[in-house]
Amino acid sequence: MIKVYVKKQGSYPISSPKLKKTLADFFASQGIVSESDVHILIVNKNEMMDLGRKYLSKKDSVHNVLSFVTAEAKQPFVEPPDKILHLGDIAVCYPIAAADASIEGILVEEKVIELLIHGAYHLLGKHHE
Repeated sequence: MIKVYVKKQGSYPISSPKLKKTLADFFASQGIVSESDVHILIVNKNEMMDLGRKYLSKKDSVHNVLSFVTAEAKQPFVEPPDKILHLGDIAVCYPIAAADASIEGILVEEKVIELLIHGAYHLLGKHHE
């Protein structure tokens, strides 16, 4: 069973239960059936810029989504006694997602879910060029 944790930096109007269910269903469809977890962060532009600076060395760039794979962390992890597969973290910049949704003529929640799925593919090692 996969557990999905959601942390919103602000009071963004997005359904945490829907995000959790969507990602849990996605990972199940990809064959992740063991005890595992993933963390979702819904952040503002400043936080996303800080994440880019800290982890990507991007000084003036705000991404719409970033994924951080636990297995790729530079510092070694001690294997947790719970034997849970920690897939990683997905950060979505809500203001960027909202702007993109407006341009694309879709609901913000749809855009956030699209970005989460994109980030989830990265956690599974599937990358684009």
